[in-house]
Amino acid sequence: MFKTNWSVSKTLLFILGWTIVVYCFAFNVDTMDVDASQYAEMSMGMMKSGDFLHLYDRGLDYLDKPPFLFWVSSLSMRLLGINNVAYKLPSLLFAIWALYATYRLASLLYNKRTGAMAAIVLASCQGMYLMTNDVRCDTILMSWVVTAIWMLAEWSAHKKPKYLLAGCVAIAFGMMTKGPIALMVPVFCFVAHWSLQREWRNFFNPWYLVGLVVIAVLLIPISIGFYQQFDLHPGKLINGVRIKSGLRFFYWSQSFGRITGESPWKNGADISFLMLNMLWSFLPWIFIFLTALVVNIQDIIRQKFRLQPGQEWISTGGFILSYVSLGSSSYQLPHYIFVAFPLAAIVTANFIYRITYEYSNPRLARFFSTFLFVLLLLLCTVVLIAIVWIFPANIFTILTLIIGIVSLVFLHFQTLGNDKKFRNFYRLIVVPGFAMLLINVFVTGYFYKPLLKYQGGNTVGRYLLHKKIDPGNVVIFKMNDGLLALHFYAREIVATTDSMQDFPNFNYALTMDDGLHKLDSAKVQYSIIYRNKLFKVSELTPEFVNPATRDGELKPYYLVKFLR
Repeated sequence: MFKTNWSVSKTLLFILGWTIVVYCFAFNVDTMDVDASQYAEMSMGMMKSGDFLHLYDRGLDYLDKPPFLFWVSSLSMRLLGINNVAYKLPSLLFAIWALYATYRLASLLYNKRTGAMAAIVLASCQGMYLMTNDVRCDTILMSWVVTAIWMLAEWSAHKKPKYLLAGCVAIAFGMMTKGPIALMVPVFCFVAHWSLQREWRNFFNPWYLVGLVVIAVLLIPISIGFYQQFDLHPGKLINGVRIKSGLRFFYWSQSFGRITGESPWKNGADISFLMLNMLWSFLPWIFIFLTALVVNIQDIIRQKFRLQPGQEWISTGGFILSYVSLGSSSYQLPHYIFVAFPLAAIVTANFIYRITYEYSNPRLARFFSTFLFVLLLLLCTVVLIAIVWIFPANIFTILTLIIGIVSLVFLHFQTLGNDKKFRNFYRLIVVPGFAMLLINVFVTGYFYKPLLKYQGGNTVGRYLLHKKIDPGNVVIFKMNDGLLALHFYAREIVATTDSMQDFPNFNYALTMDDGLHKLDSAKVQYSIIYRNKLFKVSELTPEFVNPATRDGELKPYYLVKFLR
């Protein structure tokens, strides 16, 4: 199949198609606490209430993210029901669009082959597999942002106002997804590029005013929602902080306030935090990307910070400025940098194209083909250990993975004729793309899926549905661990209390050992109808990973029925 007469474009499409198929495997994996389970529950609540302007989390006011994710997920649930597919499908569709937009942007900046490779790099990085599994706002945000950059690049190249307006529409919807960062990343891209081109006139264009009006008009609905929910009722307590203005929080405090110090959110992350997390989230491409980044910076310094004809700094400059901005925040999480992954993919793909097809550095091409192969074998070995030792799979599954690893070795070493360019392309793009497919089939199906059985909320939520126990008759008592998914999988918000005085309103209680002791001390009559153990799966420990010590990390919980 991979002889030199096989079309490169067909090869890339083949990889991309199977990558999307593997994304779909995530439909069979439950939502993970904290964010994904919370967002699924909020989307369910919006679908049931029909209120698309105001955001609530388990009946309480919510002001952490704008509503676009909840809009599309709730509409999906209305069409498909309350289930994993309905919640995850919109983000998957946006992920596919992000791949297409990345291809079009890279093709515009370079050529179609670089565009296709950029799409493969983005599609096969580990963070992309994670984004389509543990669904948050970042997949949709990334899609809107790369679309905006693509449209603005088209406008910069062709000066047709329709592209500028389309870019502004994408920016507005990106802001509806996760705030002003959707505006700042495209600005960073073109500020860097135009400055190095010395194209100062591009900074002043009356069409920008029209674009700003388009953005402002599209943001009216969410602005009305924030104003009605918070500005008309100042002083609401959100995450322990009294909010005077929802509009100020959304447009300033939540984003820029983390840089100025105004925001109370702080976790001690420094400028290196996001890059250290890219060491796993941008696998296996991270080392090629870092090399490309250094080479591009060296080139621009050598050129005295002036671009040569045919060069672009949209991808490299946009990534650097976005990274510095995000890395300056007082509160950072690993997925914050995902918004810049399309830019990183373009930088990586262009570098691979240069050392492969332009043959600018054949020694470096050979080094990276060998390095990537060794790295991927190590990753495959880790996955093999996971399905043999951490969550033991059946012998057929284990043998399938071993056969896949052997096939990967064969693919890497097979003879491809005398075409050195195709051989380098094959080993730098095709083999890694298939290797990441292989790895994530097993990560999704044989690591994430059994891992989430320990989460608690999804398991007991399904038990309530199976036993036809009305969630409205259940109360959570003295139990704060691992239950965010409960509401989504029970398909109803389950009440919470720390007071036994509320018990007459309920027939069942979900609790842990401390709660049982309090029930016993108060001589409350009950029977345990369901028991299980849970673990906070987003915070893995060596003791949990080790099957021999795992049980000591698990916390028992119980569903009790009151005897009256």
